[in-house]
Order: sequence, then C-alpha cells, then structure tokens
Amino acid sequence: MTVTDVPVVARNREDLARARAELSGTVGVVMTMGALHEGHAALLQAAREQADHVIATIFVNPLQFGPHEDYDRYPRTFDADLALCTEHRVDVVFAPSAEVMYPTGEPMVRVNPGPLGEVLEGASRPGFFHGVLTVVLKLLNLTRPDVAFFGEKDYQQLTLVRRMVHDLDLPTRIVGIPTVREADGLALSSRNSYLTPAERDSALALSRALFAGVAAAEAGQGPQQVLAAAQAVLDAATGVRTDYLVLTDPDLGPAPTSGPARLLVAAWVGTTRLIDNIALRLE
Repeated sequence: MTVTDVPVVARNREDLARARAELSGTVGVVMTMGALHEGHAALLQAAREQADHVIATIFVNPLQFGPHEDYDRYPRTFDADLALCTEHRVDVVFAPSAEVMYPTGEPMVRVNPGPLGEVLEGASRPGFFHGVLTVVLKLLNLTRPDVAFFGEKDYQQLTLVRRMVHDLDLPTRIVGIPTVREADGLALSSRNSYLTPAERDSALALSRALFAGVAAAEAGQGPQQVLAAAQAVLDAATGVRTDYLVLTDPDLGPAPTSGPARLLVAAWVGTTRLIDNIALRLE
C-alpha cells in the first residue's frame, strides 16, 4: 500500500472478511466512533509503527448512549475520517451500520463489566460499559487483530478492555496511547466541537485541575492535598459543574499513599460532558 492509496472500505461482514483475508503478518486495529482528530491520528500512527497492517473501525455504537444522550447529534464526518485514515496508511476501514453490527436488533447477551464498570463513568452513565465492552468484543472477533490500540484519555475504558481481554483469554495485546492535548492543555475529544468559544475557555479547568494535582504530588504532598489542589481549580472555574474528581491507583483501585496513581475528572461545561485524566506519582 502506498501513501496515496485509499483504504479498502468494508461496510458489511462479508467485505471485512475478504479484506481481512488479504492481510498477512501482524494486524493492528484502532476502534473509533469517527469524527477523527489528532488523538485518533496518534493511535493510527502507533498502529502503523507496531503492526504490518492496520484496520480502523468507524462505528457510532448506539449501545453506549443513554436515552437522553447525544447519539443522534454525535458528529459524523466520514469523508474527513477516510482522508485521515488514508494519510496514515490504514489498510482497511470497517464502517458498518447499526443493522450490520446488530442484525437482530439490540443484543440479548452483553458483556458485563463487573464492579469496575459501575463506578465513575459507569455510575454517571448506567449501562455505558456494557455497551462499550460488547461492541469492543464484537469488533475484536470480526477484525481478529494481533494488537489493539486505545487512548488513555478514556482511561476507564482502556482499563476495562484490558481486564476483559485478560479475563476472557482473548488473543489480542492491548496498547494504551497517551492523551493528545491542544497547546493550552485541553484534551482532544470529538465532543469538543459542541463547545462555544466561551465554553472552550471554561473547559480548560479540567486539564488545569489535573496539572495542579500533578504539581502538588511533585511537591511531595499526599493524596488529600493532591485532590484539594485539583478541586480548588474546578471550584474557581465559571461554567463548570464537576461530576467527579478521584485519585486512584493505576488499575482504578483505591489511591495509594505512595507510588504511581491516576487522577481522573469528569465535568459538565454548558451542556457538554467532558472527561480527562493524568498519571502522577505520590512520594
């Protein structure tokens, strides 16, 4: 495949199976809901570097949207997405409809994420991770990759996917890729397109809160002081309504008193709900 080649676009299972059969060597997959940005580009670049062939999936999964969430207005930009996939030398783009993914309607059997899927995002969005893990498992089965790449921005999702692959003995290696940020620190997200200019300024409070937590940890402060430093930034922000701010260990267990940790935040900015997280070390 040359840089100017357009990826094979598979819209159904048969087309995907034929395209997948043409790929030899190691295959990497990047699963997306479209509206691709530079964060997705980092995933595609990592896949290109670590696998012989790359499959990208583009599917807005209805199972992970609640009844009052943004499924209908979620941005769909397939032509631009295909151009980005072409730029990063993706071999196959699997872009099914909901009817292709769920031919008999919503599946009666879904992946249960367990207790870890009921906290943080799972508590705020009931059933969310049931839908996420179900579609991830289906896409792993359909694309049969050797390695799959997920962004650390959706850290709880990445943690649960790793747990599912481990617990269900799936033959795929999961690789996490660091969050990509704008120059001012805002984590890239397809939902950033919902923000007005004023709301975008307010949204910077999320990353600034995380950076304040990192600074407190680097200054030798303990877990409570780290959380307090981050919370102070959120409390001072206008137009930001915090959903949660938590400090955990790297596997989303209780926060350690020392060693590697993860600081996670979710907040509403206007009518848009955003999430972010960062790694830090408690000394």
